[in-house]
Amino acid sequence: MMRLPRFRYLAPASLPEAVKVLGDLGPEAMPLAGGTDLVPNMKRRQQTPANLVGLRGLAALRAVSGDAGRGLTLGAMTRLAEVERGPVAAGWPALARAAATVATPPIRNTATLGGNLCLDTRCSYYDQGEEWRRSIGYCMKREGETCWVAPGSDRCWAVSSSDTAPVLCALGAEVTLLSRGGERRIPVAELFADDGIRHLSRRPDELLTAVHLPPVEAGQRAAYVKLRRRGSFDFPVLGVAARVRLSAGGTVEAARIFLGAVGSRPQEARAAADFLVGRRLGDEEVIREAARLAAQVAKPMQNTDLTLGWRKGVAREYAARALRELVG
Repeated sequence: MMRLPRFRYLAPASLPEAVKVLGDLGPEAMPLAGGTDLVPNMKRRQQTPANLVGLRGLAALRAVSGDAGRGLTLGAMTRLAEVERGPVAAGWPALARAAATVATPPIRNTATLGGNLCLDTRCSYYDQGEEWRRSIGYCMKREGETCWVAPGSDRCWAVSSSDTAPVLCALGAEVTLLSRGGERRIPVAELFADDGIRHLSRRPDELLTAVHLPPVEAGQRAAYVKLRRRGSFDFPVLGVAARVRLSAGGTVEAARIFLGAVGSRPQEARAAADFLVGRRLGDEEVIREAARLAAQVAKPMQNTDLTLGWRKGVAREYAARALRELVG
């Protein structure tokens, strides 16, 4: 049985108190939302914070306001099971679908939207028990000096495995980060850094408090497709999120495409999106060329499930599937 390391549990009664605690303790503290990722990581000694700042009692982090016409604001503690239905499913079905593909129903009833965005990066050499990692001398991400995926590299190549992140990036969503110094609101795409260790731009003294979905535009369509070994539940081997705005005649006026699980952050396929603008999605040749361009940003390494060559090749097919869904 894997047991948790010792830690001190703090239960702030308000958001100001929570950010004060995080500011005072800095890297010695971590916020605890649903805990479906952090707690197993602590049992494997991947993360061993001395203090956990529990967010369960903060009602403000569960608030939901707005609608499809004005935009929707979701508190960071909104459970993924709630994202699957209600106003999100009605106005932003691609996000609801992404949330529905995370793990299993019991986990989605506990896991939160903010927690899925801040999900720790994953790697076959990192996501192991402490004894296994010790036997290889650990890795760069935790206690070691070598990235076993790319031993000659000076950076960690662990991958972002959030399902909601690529969709929120494609939708142009934003997040609010709160600290004692005040709030800052940034695009979701700017929350992530291309580094397996320092994969978030969120500072230790900041708390992700809300996710802001933009208003649904006329002609907007979005899709998310996911590849995983086990169809019933698993982290993504690849996730493709695509969003377009179509004219009345069916021509693409704007597009964004992001790939997840092929890098330390969601990878934007800008060339593919730019190619789509001014063209009709109903043309299969257009879809195939856009999918080819999208697959160019997928540069998987031997750090997760299935072989990297196959994962690289399948990116084109899954990008095409996402675009075909947009045809309707």
